[in-house]
Amino acid sequence: MIDSANAELEPAAVGEIVEARPAADAYLSEATRARIVDSVPTNTRRAYARQWAAFTDWCAAAGRTALPATPQTLAEYVAHLADAGQAPTSIEQAVAAVRTAHRAAGHRGAPDTEAARRVLRGYRRQRADSGHRAHQAVPITIDTLRAMIDTTDPDTARGLRDRVALVLGLALMGRRSELVALGLDDVTETDDGLLVLIRVSKTDQDAHGVEVAIPHGQHAGTDPVRLVRAWRAILAEHGHTGGRLLRSVTRHGRIGASLSADGLGDLVQAAARRAGLPNAAGYSAHSLRAGGATAAHRAGAAVSTIAAHGRWAPGSPVVLSYIRSVDRWRDNALAGVGL
Repeated sequence: MIDSANAELEPAAVGEIVEARPAADAYLSEATRARIVDSVPTNTRRAYARQWAAFTDWCAAAGRTALPATPQTLAEYVAHLADAGQAPTSIEQAVAAVRTAHRAAGHRGAPDTEAARRVLRGYRRQRADSGHRAHQAVPITIDTLRAMIDTTDPDTARGLRDRVALVLGLALMGRRSELVALGLDDVTETDDGLLVLIRVSKTDQDAHGVEVAIPHGQHAGTDPVRLVRAWRAILAEHGHTGGRLLRSVTRHGRIGASLSADGLGDLVQAAARRAGLPNAAGYSAHSLRAGGATAAHRAGAAVSTIAAHGRWAPGSPVVLSYIRSVDRWRDNALAGVGL
């Protein structure tokens, strides 16, 4: 049995050792192993370890071998997850976790996934036939943002924090992991606006870092520069001159050390509910990222510019889906036909 906590951590480069070589050639120091572990984002490590543990538990209960697993075992496991109603994306992650654990244990290319992926494809069609649609966060438009902002009190620490999170999140087109990781030193005010350093992101796994330029806003209530400046002042009054930019704030105004990713999502949904927005439950932290992309496209920004600003890979199908949601109305074939 392999160590589930490290199953996804050993890259292929570490891989198999030629038996004829000295034993020293197969040795990895604890420091080197730690660096290998750190090369994988924490959330990915946790998710893969959780998926691998679930797979091994199922195999034990079903009387099957988890390592090395056969293609039939993986296909049956996928069918089990489908019967349990898991989302296809979660099942894909489970398959990836199993494959990664096998690669780490020296079983490259195992188990074969063709049968498992056919099961998953059939499950997707079954869900589509039953009327199920993949959940997508509702993009926050500029009008929606203003409605949400209007429910916050900028004279309180909590209200100002909420404004900063909402406005900066949309302007940055930020992933929630990027937003909650921002430090005070990562945001620099210039004459032109804000320079925000994203130290690591989904498309920058090697942590080269990228600076995102955010210009001044046109309205005081949604100007990222003014809001961040005011929030810095509040933090300084409470003795916080370093550490995280976004922080938890109690109802009594006590400022904590940091804001969690789940806390950011709760913040967005709470603002949507206060604003009385339709389908308030459909809003999440990702609504800020999606809303920034759609708002930029409506304003005439090029797709390549949006992708670069939001740190999407060039040609990302995700950012293109946001663009299409705008174009299907703006460039509709029936627009102006006189119906």
